[in-house]
Amino acid sequence: MKPLPLLLALTGLLIIMVVSLCLGKYPLQLTEICSFFRQEWFGGALLSVERMELLRNLLLEIRLPRILAAALIGAALASSGAAYQAMFVNPLVSPSLLGVLSGASFGAALGMVFFKNWYEVQLASFLGGVAAVLVAVGLARVYRISGTIMLVLGGVISGALFAALLSLVKYLADPYNQLPAIVYWLMGNLSLADRSTVLRVSLPICLGLVILMLSARKLNVLSMGDEEAAALGINVQRVRLLVIGAATLISALTVVIAGAVGWVGLIIPHIARMLVGPDNTTLLPVSALLGAGYLIVVDDVARLAFAFELPIGIVTALVGIPFFMLVLGNARKGWQ
Repeated sequence: MKPLPLLLALTGLLIIMVVSLCLGKYPLQLTEICSFFRQEWFGGALLSVERMELLRNLLLEIRLPRILAAALIGAALASSGAAYQAMFVNPLVSPSLLGVLSGASFGAALGMVFFKNWYEVQLASFLGGVAAVLVAVGLARVYRISGTIMLVLGGVISGALFAALLSLVKYLADPYNQLPAIVYWLMGNLSLADRSTVLRVSLPICLGLVILMLSARKLNVLSMGDEEAAALGINVQRVRLLVIGAATLISALTVVIAGAVGWVGLIIPHIARMLVGPDNTTLLPVSALLGAGYLIVVDDVARLAFAFELPIGIVTALVGIPFFMLVLGNARKGWQ
């Protein structure tokens, strides 16, 4: 592991988070934010009671949960994409490979039709993502073809299946109330990322990230090929299922928070790989930190670029497509 790139990426992420706290339709000065947290934590009379109440609502209830949600989503998608790319030895792999995003989207849409409670919708979204990956893995195990070919094909089939089911739910939904909510949510947005949701999903996402980081050395060996990894004492199936399970967990939870957010898990691992190389012990944590910072910046753009707020999924696609085209020409360097 290279400590310097990790330190630089962590420093950049902290700077982005602090600047994002200051930005908004109601901009704040950094000195005032520091005074608020100092008075909130240690007491004193730096600010008036009315000002403290305003800042408490603005920072602790709106901006900070949204920034943390963006950081969690970016870290989860970027690290999942990096782990999948290492495991499948394919630069075009993303967290949606096994159908998790399609399944989670279907589950959320189904929840919006049949449930009234938002927590039930989020649970349905998570279960849909898990179900999609189980279908993909189940197909691979049924046909008993070694290697990753059947996993990829199973993911294609699962993604297509749940995309079709999502279209069916949208067709049957109420066109005046349910359908607009489903379409808007599927564009990806952080407007519903409140403090309770962030607290509820942060622990499992962090747990999944830790599992991926601890699997980094085995992913290094696995990227050499299944036969070589088995010859070096790696239980290929166990490592593969562990990585898929952790990546599925955190990818499905990102949909629970903000809907379908694309391109992060595809382009950020390429950038990290060009910066630090293919060693997953450094690549995975750097990808997570870069992904977190990137999505916070994209959310700032989505909030502030226009008089209205753009869905974050649209912004990541508009930024990601041309950026990926630029990165693609140099992507080979990161794999050498």
